[in-house]
Amino acid sequence: MLDFLIEYGYYGLFLVAFMAATVLPFSSEFAFGGCLAAGLDPVWCVVWATAGNFLGGMTSYYLGYLGKIEWVEKYFKVKREKIEKTQHWLNNKGAYMAFFSFIPFIGDMIPLTLGFMRASITKTSISLFLGKIVRFTVMAYLWKAALPAVM
Repeated sequence: MLDFLIEYGYYGLFLVAFMAATVLPFSSEFAFGGCLAAGLDPVWCVVWATAGNFLGGMTSYYLGYLGKIEWVEKYFKVKREKIEKTQHWLNNKGAYMAFFSFIPFIGDMIPLTLGFMRASITKTSISLFLGKIVRFTVMAYLWKAALPAVM
């Protein structure tokens, strides 16, 4: 994968970050670190990784949105009133959970679930974007701080 990132640079980082934000088993952390190790500009790495990861997360939101609430009623035996109560909560506060979509393993499922439960797309997208940019900014800072110790 490192050869791919070196050859395609920021575009490769964008693509890997996009795929990593879906349910595909990719590591945006590895790709991000690889690009920084290859000497790419940390600011542009943050921009491209954030854009790819954000759009990948919003794609997951959309895929979740395609789901049908009736499936939850039918297959999980959850009553409609409980689903509506959960949707109401998600529209008020739950969409902010998208901020935490950077958490490994479970993070990719957060936008998917928020889409399925019809959480506010505005709140979800803002929270998702902020979480992604904070994540990659912190990673770039830690990389820069750790680099002298490694060299």
